[in-house]
Amino acid sequence: MTIQQSADTIVKSAEPKVPGAPTFKSRHPETLALHGGSFRFDPTTGAVAVPIYQTTSFQLPGTEGADKLFALEAAGHLYTRVSNPTQDAFEQRLAEIEGGVAALALASGQAASAFAILNLARAGDNIVSAVGIYGGTWALFAATLKGFGIETRFVDATDPEAFARATDDRTRAYYAESLPNPKLEVFPIAEVAAIGRRFGVPLIVDNTAAPLIIRPFEHGAAVVVYSATKYIGGHGTSIGGAIVDGGNFPWADLGERQPNLNEPDSSYQGKTWIEKAEAIGFFPYILRARAVLLRDIGAAISPQNAFQLIQGLETLPLRLRQHNENAIKVAEFLKIHPKVENVIFPKFQSGAAGDRAATYFKPGTYGALVGFELKGGREAGRRFIDGLELFYHLANIGDARSLAIHPSTTTHSQLSPDDQLATGVTPGYVRLSIGIEHPDDLIADLAQAIDAA
Repeated sequence: MTIQQSADTIVKSAEPKVPGAPTFKSRHPETLALHGGSFRFDPTTGAVAVPIYQTTSFQLPGTEGADKLFALEAAGHLYTRVSNPTQDAFEQRLAEIEGGVAALALASGQAASAFAILNLARAGDNIVSAVGIYGGTWALFAATLKGFGIETRFVDATDPEAFARATDDRTRAYYAESLPNPKLEVFPIAEVAAIGRRFGVPLIVDNTAAPLIIRPFEHGAAVVVYSATKYIGGHGTSIGGAIVDGGNFPWADLGERQPNLNEPDSSYQGKTWIEKAEAIGFFPYILRARAVLLRDIGAAISPQNAFQLIQGLETLPLRLRQHNENAIKVAEFLKIHPKVENVIFPKFQSGAAGDRAATYFKPGTYGALVGFELKGGREAGRRFIDGLELFYHLANIGDARSLAIHPSTTTHSQLSPDDQLATGVTPGYVRLSIGIEHPDDLIADLAQAIDAA
């Protein structure tokens, strides 16, 4: 979405943006994945696939038009570091699929997590984060953002009120993963979102592990973050991230709580971002993220990667069906294997965790991540990884191929032993990302590798 683009171009009642833009409206992700957004075909060539606009810059519409573009008073592209038509098509489609109002594509999921927080917090501020998050995000929050003067207060999400107890006058955001990797216990989105709204604090949800099957905006989340590298891209070819604004949070009513959006910005005529957004009919959170953070820090997605992510998005609903069906079969196999001590999978959870899985997952789905522990502990887990033949040993999830990794010595190795346990990583824990191969082949490979362990 370009920084100046009117909100009317993203809502489902929008008028077509270009000749030939779609007028048929759908709420089904299978349709939106192919037809979402304003792009229908290229009006110059008739191309149906979104073109790759491999250019750094764009012709300016005369001096008066250029003035308006740089002042954010008119719509248009200036420079690919800030926006690009290929990126714009991806952002519009993702926002519609997610049920949001606008999106910002970035160079990686890590950039998306960082921008989501930096858009609200500054030195002296704090955020409250669930402990059950990806190791790289933990390091970003606990070390890098700490160096910027932003404190992260980690709390156990099994007690939602812990977020309230950790909140003070300088708390700017709550952060969590919808399906925490590797704990795989669904986060209480509605409960924490409601707590946040009492204080004027938005809930930011990383939905990387559960696109389409968990819908954070429907439960009160204000912002959704993605590593688009994972399920959205789906083929292990392209790095990218995204922030999606739900358009459901009252930023303008929270001057003292959300100063980044409500205080004048000297780099844009001394206007607040609420004022700038209102003047052009856009959304302040995404507008500031693009016009300030992306402009100044430059974590821009390449047009080529934006194009590849569009291709992944188009088949995401179909792939997710197979991912989920395969994961259920693999988890059920592991659950009855005599050498497996414990299986971590939402379908098998009980109590509050089981209730949240039933509440937040789309019926019949549990995600495609499966964790388990072998009775032989750490060394058995490492031997298992080395014994795999079909599964790839990769630090990734969401690929069409099935993947396996030993988190305590890889993805979470930068954490202390105590912090690893807090995130759900035990020494013998193995994480599987189940792909779309035939399930019988996946189970056969797991069986032989377990026997070898």
